[in-house]
Amino acid sequence: MITRRRFLRAAALASSLGMGMGIYTWRWEPHWVELVERRMAVANLPDGLRGARLVQLSDLHIGPRVDDDYLLRVFKQVRELSPDFVVYTGDFTSHEPDLAAHTARMFPHLPKGSRGTFGILGNHDYGPGWSDAGLAGRLAASLGAAGVRMLRNEVAETDGLQVAGLDDLWAGRFDTARGLAALDPRKASLVLSHNPDTVDEPGWGDYRGWILAGHTHGGQCKPPFLPAPLLPVRNRRYTSGEFDLSCGRTMYISRGVGYLLRVRFNVRPEVTLFHMDRA
Repeated sequence: MITRRRFLRAAALASSLGMGMGIYTWRWEPHWVELVERRMAVANLPDGLRGARLVQLSDLHIGPRVDDDYLLRVFKQVRELSPDFVVYTGDFTSHEPDLAAHTARMFPHLPKGSRGTFGILGNHDYGPGWSDAGLAGRLAASLGAAGVRMLRNEVAETDGLQVAGLDDLWAGRFDTARGLAALDPRKASLVLSHNPDTVDEPGWGDYRGWILAGHTHGGQCKPPFLPAPLLPVRNRRYTSGEFDLSCGRTMYISRGVGYLLRVRFNVRPEVTLFHMDRA
């Protein structure tokens, strides 16, 4: 028989657990960054890049929702990894009225690679409705001034590694044919593309290699043993982690660093460290 005292104790326990879970998902996990280490086997990788360290950062969402101090701690952690390359896979910002002032404070602290630093834009970098090309252009220019080589459907090369950067799908700027046209298949290469759905778009042709993406935040909240209920992609299997796409292509989706709402559960934010090797 359940007495009134037992009922009150159970209710108090349930309330405490609920409060504790709420604090965890709001204050703790959104800032509990996981360093994920992976081997990246790249065809035609030059001998001088075997063992090189490449860090992927995604979805920083610099703006009113993500604490600056938290991001600065992440940036410091990345610098301590002494990366050869740093790549940013979109959504540097979230829109706010004083975005220019905010990015002017934060962009100088972005970690850079000793051999190269590359970035692409995400949908949020195009402002409300993903439609402000002027804002995106200003952000790209500011990031360039901060030492990030921004790629907008184009290719850059450093130390024998080609990096192709594709512009954003939702903003209507994604163009695989243009973005991959300059790739030399005899050289090492990788592709940056913010939205994982882009791998199902036409135009990839004979590209073989890695594609680094973000955008999903890993679903941000994921019940144990169940799929993430909210994913901003058409292909619902594109959550986070590594995907063999066949045709010699491999996609890695970062869970990202920032958030749109300060809540994460069972989906910790991520800094990804790739150890490069020859395929």
